[in-house]
Amino acid sequence: MPSRTRKFRGLRTHGRGIKAGRGAGKQGGRGNAGLHKYKFKSMLIYAPDHFGRHGFKRPPEIVRRPTSLNVGELDSFVPALESAGALSRDGEAFVADLTKAGVDRLLGKGSSERSWKVIVAHATEHAREKVAVVDPPKKAADPTRKTPDPSKKAPAATAGSP
Repeated sequence: MPSRTRKFRGLRTHGRGIKAGRGAGKQGGRGNAGLHKYKFKSMLIYAPDHFGRHGFKRPPEIVRRPTSLNVGELDSFVPALESAGALSRDGEAFVADLTKAGVDRLLGKGSSERSWKVIVAHATEHAREKVAVVDPPKKAADPTRKTPDPSKKAPAATAGSP
């Protein structure tokens, strides 16, 4: 039985059509080639958001990255708490004010050998199961700052006013 190539000897295109067997010529290039030229309509249909910028990047100075600490790390965090003046004793329990130490969240991974009472802005459910969590005291309202009176409503805007 002759090979496929041998079979097609004498036939100009070997059954592939004009130029079909030479690289990516028949498909108009490889990949995304030609999306701004001859494949423009298919780009509009199948990938309309392919070109251009999308969304925005928040400035790094306004992105808040909360500092977190795990329950299992509390014992090793004692020297830092002492240096920040955020550690005291209440009978058998250690009282740690993590807000003074710059920690925003208490997470529940690990366990501690000591009993803890922790003052922190946010704690997960697992952390609350393992240690006693106390919410930080609320800051007093600034007496010089005016707060809007909810009983007084703002006047409704009229159609002709700017």
